[in-house]
Amino acid sequence: MSEIKVPDLGESISEGTIYKWLVKEGDTVGQGDVLAELETDKVNLEISAEEDGVISSILRQAGDNVAVGEAIGIIDTAAGAGAAGSAPAAASAPQGGSAPAAAEPAPAAAVPAAAAPAAAEVAAAGAAALASPGARKLARERGIDLGEVSARDPIGRIGQADVNGHSAAAPQAAAPAAPAARPEPAKPSAAAGKAPHAEDGKATERKRMSRRRLTIASRLVEAQQTAAMLTTFNEVDMTAILDIRKRRKDAFKEKHEVGLGFMSFFTKAVIGALKAYPMLNAEIDGEDLLLKKYYDIGIAVAAKEGLVVPVVRDADRLSFPEIERQIGELASKARANTLSLPELQGGTFTITNGGVFGSLLSTPILNTPQVGILGMHKIQLRPIALDEERTVNRPMMYIALSYDHRIVDGSEAVSFLVKVKELLEDPEALLLEG
Repeated sequence: MSEIKVPDLGESISEGTIYKWLVKEGDTVGQGDVLAELETDKVNLEISAEEDGVISSILRQAGDNVAVGEAIGIIDTAAGAGAAGSAPAAASAPQGGSAPAAAEPAPAAAVPAAAAPAAAEVAAAGAAALASPGARKLARERGIDLGEVSARDPIGRIGQADVNGHSAAAPQAAAPAAPAARPEPAKPSAAAGKAPHAEDGKATERKRMSRRRLTIASRLVEAQQTAAMLTTFNEVDMTAILDIRKRRKDAFKEKHEVGLGFMSFFTKAVIGALKAYPMLNAEIDGEDLLLKKYYDIGIAVAAKEGLVVPVVRDADRLSFPEIERQIGELASKARANTLSLPELQGGTFTITNGGVFGSLLSTPILNTPQVGILGMHKIQLRPIALDEERTVNRPMMYIALSYDHRIVDGSEAVSFLVKVKELLEDPEALLLEG
């Protein structure tokens, strides 16, 4: 026997949730085959078989929380050999001597009446011994005698699928004792107040929150409860950047095999502003400040299971195409749920872009323990007054900086956002800062 155990999940992660099983009891598996997918606070991991064998029992079901090192299933490594060895023995019994007495039961008439109950109990006990824990539990819940359940496993082990099959077949085989009574319509409750939706006849669906969604919820509440969070706003004239992208995007993609997006401009602008106002690149550690001299920029990505923030390491040392390439690769991994833990850990400052979904203005929540996050928004044509007599339509974007007021003063936060605005509106200065 070999236990299927929860592997080491990485630093600071001690448990996960079984997202789904890719095998069922009775399946034959080989070493290295993926058996289940485990959901953690940050990423999903695959659990693989360490030995060849047959899945004899699944101890924990999808949705169960499990700890590192916990056994969640059992592989019978001897099942294949046992099944192969039993077949020749059964085939040779009629030719070479008598078969074991247990293999050829005596006729019913030869069994004494007093011995019949005892024989039934022995058969039931034998079946229960060969049944998986999940099958035994299911049989108890449905009042099924395991001695009456037929096993599909070569060695006679009973799984949940066998119990389910027996349960489904039983109503067809047994004749109903009496016609079912027609249910009476439910009477309205006399209790005061409005009844729940289910009693109102309105459709509702209860779904369990995923581990990642629970973690996101907890982190967001924690950020609002522990940080003195405040948001300041400004707007950026995107004319110059749109002009550069229009003129250079084809040549840029042909040379670097990656598109020229907005994120490289914003990443460079943020780094320039962080260098000018380093408190936005700091962290509170008890009564100390950790001033970080490196720039690992988190890029928020909306994935199916919830928002994740992969990190572009040492972004100040990267060129425009390198930043675009890394962001593209991390975003693809996030949506495919293949990010590794190191790609999500750390980060000194975060950028989030709600504009891709049409957001015109928002107040982003800090990605603790970071003390600053920049929110990008939708580019929209708006009338801008050039002077007292002239007004033109310009592509404008609102930007928002949420910051921790415990260590970042309002003047510093406002100045930081103005610096970001100046660098974006003057790409030549942005290149010089880079």
